[in-house]
Amino acid sequence: MHDHTEIRLGEYGSTSLTTAHLTPRDVDHLRALQRHRCLDLEQNPTGWRLKAHATVGVLVLDRVRLIIEPKFAIAGDRLMDWLTYALGAPAPLPVAARRWDTSPDGLADLVATALLTECERLLHDGLRREYVRRQALASAVRGSLDVTAQVTRRYGQLDKLHVRTFDRETDTWDNRVLGTALRVARTLVTGPQLARDLHSAAQEFPHSPSLASVLRALDRTRYTRLNARYRAAHIWARLLLRGGGVTDLLADRGVVTDGLLLAMPALWEAVVRRMFIDAAGSQGWRPVSVTEAKGVTVRGDLGASSTFRPDLVLGSPGRDPAPRRLLPVDAKYKRYDRSGVGSTDVHQLLTYSTGYGPKDDPRAVIVHPRTGGGHSQRTLQINGHHGPLGSIHVIGLDTQVPPQQAAAHAASVVPLPHP
Repeated sequence: MHDHTEIRLGEYGSTSLTTAHLTPRDVDHLRALQRHRCLDLEQNPTGWRLKAHATVGVLVLDRVRLIIEPKFAIAGDRLMDWLTYALGAPAPLPVAARRWDTSPDGLADLVATALLTECERLLHDGLRREYVRRQALASAVRGSLDVTAQVTRRYGQLDKLHVRTFDRETDTWDNRVLGTALRVARTLVTGPQLARDLHSAAQEFPHSPSLASVLRALDRTRYTRLNARYRAAHIWARLLLRGGGVTDLLADRGVVTDGLLLAMPALWEAVVRRMFIDAAGSQGWRPVSVTEAKGVTVRGDLGASSTFRPDLVLGSPGRDPAPRRLLPVDAKYKRYDRSGVGSTDVHQLLTYSTGYGPKDDPRAVIVHPRTGGGHSQRTLQINGHHGPLGSIHVIGLDTQVPPQQAAAHAASVVPLPHP
């Protein structure tokens, strides 16, 4: 369907591009992504050298379709299960699950399929309509006559009448967002049948020529009983319209490109945060805010003081509002199922354990993904000259199983200190 040159590389992989591959506009797009640490682009005598970071997905340039594949190979249906879990989106409809099983191996195709399925459901149930006020020039009175416009513009002539109408129409922002997203999705997918289905669905929705206005409308959207059924479709539309930039999940820093790029470390962090909040909540523990537990602070160095916090801090229940014990949890998107924990992460988590954990039993948690082979758990004991310094619990979650099953395992092994 595309006449672009397709180039594939793995996460953290690199590839060479000739000067014929990239237009000046492409270079500007890639430079913008480089400033936000999504990739590296270096010029050399023969062209360009592009190196991917931990941002994966598809990027459609003027002449090149760049596909960055994640280092953790996950089947399409399972990838969408974990992405749905991280986004807090409703469970997929059966038709979507079937499409995910058979769709091409591409993130854009999978997300577009999810959007299409939700839009087809809305079309089946009937799109939301709102009363829209319009002014028109008609041959008969419909609605109410605009007397001022009739007198000042028609000078008493009655062959055409300025009227005001107030009709229920589907041209609402809820629908415009989806119409625009369907049109964007059609340019990203590789499957011809999927592209045709997206085109057909897009004809049923109004759209906006301004992407910025659509994104502002999404940011302002508040869900009530009148538009709650649009929530799932808007989740996938936001993912496509922002090119992967979802607040608190993906790298949303104002970079607008034709593509769908997913920041895998941020996705893993979102998964771990939700999973361990649910797991600890079953035992009465809860996430602790910045105001309740200050981060580890460094003062006295040159320049301003610095503060750093783990991805999640869990607090134990107690009679007082302040939690009595804390457990720091950090999500690491690293292959700790195949290698030992790096010294930098050991130092970081040891600092967290002593900065947040109880003095009599300082502990911290690393959560990393595994690709098959079941879940894993091991404990690192750190000792010093005067005895134990703390422990780091390393928990591996199998991404080949449904996230709900991984969440159940997390609930059974989360090492909560005794209150």
